[in-house]
Amino acid sequence: MNDLHERLQRVRREIAKAERQFGREAGSVKLLAVSKTRGADAVLALARLGVTDFGENYVQEAQGKLRQLPEQSLGWHFIGPAQSNKTGAIATCFDWVHSLARMRIATRLDAARPADLPPLNVCIQVNIDAEVSKSGVTLDALEPLAEQICSLPRLRLRGLMALPAPAADFAVQRRAFAQLRQAQERLSDRGFALDTLSMGTTNDMRAAIAEGATLVRIGTALFGPRK
Repeated sequence: MNDLHERLQRVRREIAKAERQFGREAGSVKLLAVSKTRGADAVLALARLGVTDFGENYVQEAQGKLRQLPEQSLGWHFIGPAQSNKTGAIATCFDWVHSLARMRIATRLDAARPADLPPLNVCIQVNIDAEVSKSGVTLDALEPLAEQICSLPRLRLRGLMALPAPAADFAVQRRAFAQLRQAQERLSDRGFALDTLSMGTTNDMRAAIAEGATLVRIGTALFGPRK
């Protein structure tokens, strides 16, 4: 696991460097290790190195890891598309949902969240580039959905998430993330108590941090390319 340790150290250095470069407070950007398709052993190895939060796309796969790691105090984040038939398991197993984009799903998550657990932290996924192939609400539909979600007692709206279209140019990456930041600022100005911008992956986390990301979702840079 030495390679894993070295990759983690590299990612942490890159995050800290971007925080300094773009005037962010040290430690203000949280690392979310995207562990989908990775084994429980890799999750445990990162946990022993101090990583506390893990992102999963597939409910059954995540449930298997939770069964194998019952003693670990970890934060589990669902970052994949939330399907109606999976809302019960998502509401029970996860601490966060980053991909909320429909009120029907929000209602089902709220109803399924166990009363002995704290409210489920959620982010609304915004389709910044209006890509047909991606989930997410449009910027115009964002505030009405936020208002409805805030009426649900077992959910806690924390912020916004986006996965912009891939771009190699740093300025293009920043423009996309700036749209999400500005959308969150508009909601905050209207009284929504939001503290999370979930944006940035291995290939664009610098631009995301420059535009205010509070959480970056990193998979490949930590675990290496998927087989």
